[in-house]
Amino acid sequence: MPAQSGIFTVIERAARKAAPRLRRDFNEVQQLQVSKKGPADFVSQADQRAEQTLYEELSRARPDWGFLMEERGEIAGDPNKPRFIVDPLDGTTNFLHGIPHFAISIAVEEPMPNGKREITTALVYQPLTDESFWAEKGRGAWHTDQRLRVSARREPTECLIATGIPFMGHGDFVTWSRVFGAVAPQVAGIRRLGAASLDLAWVAAGRFDGYWETHLQPWDVAAGVLLIKEAGGFVTDFRGGDRYMERNEFLAANDALHSKLHKMVAGALR
Repeated sequence: MPAQSGIFTVIERAARKAAPRLRRDFNEVQQLQVSKKGPADFVSQADQRAEQTLYEELSRARPDWGFLMEERGEIAGDPNKPRFIVDPLDGTTNFLHGIPHFAISIAVEEPMPNGKREITTALVYQPLTDESFWAEKGRGAWHTDQRLRVSARREPTECLIATGIPFMGHGDFVTWSRVFGAVAPQVAGIRRLGAASLDLAWVAAGRFDGYWETHLQPWDVAAGVLLIKEAGGFVTDFRGGDRYMERNEFLAANDALHSKLHKMVAGALR
């Protein structure tokens, strides 16, 4: 395992600082399931508390950096410096229902000489299992201290694919149904676990072989995209291009499977 950079140490320390309270809040929300008031307000507070802790820790370490956060939105910093992209609780609905599958996602986005911005550091941290999926550009992707590699499976019939499913007020049911109808009959299984950051991390780890989804926010995917790339995988939009953030279309897999998934998706959307 390569020596971790100073900035990765900063984001990992922040995530571990926020994690104990999330674990306590998760245990509390499980008890709230039986209350008349219900746990929704409590979970919103848990989300905000986690974000506050992350903001305090990260801004203390890098006071001139900007932020893009789920709850607070965009916080301007020095435009010539990197910024943090933070989701303090990805998988809020799982959390709300007492399902132990959620994560803290933190990415660092740096300005490049060509005027573009790139994700250079990423962490997806699962507080309940203490699993840390992390990557730094050009230095590989890691699960704690083990190198991550995307799945080597090439045949769709052997592959397990992850996705998100549209729900009330979110997503395009018609488009998703067309893609699902094209992919599902050709693969070994499809899973929807409810936390995009972990779905992407699991593609990087080879647990899932591929992934597609739309209508995501930058804080849902910024860390996971770098994880997959550094684990040897490919992430594109549905046209096979690199405008996945702009188009809000994400298709991820290893090289051989990606081309096959792309044909299925593109064919469904013609």
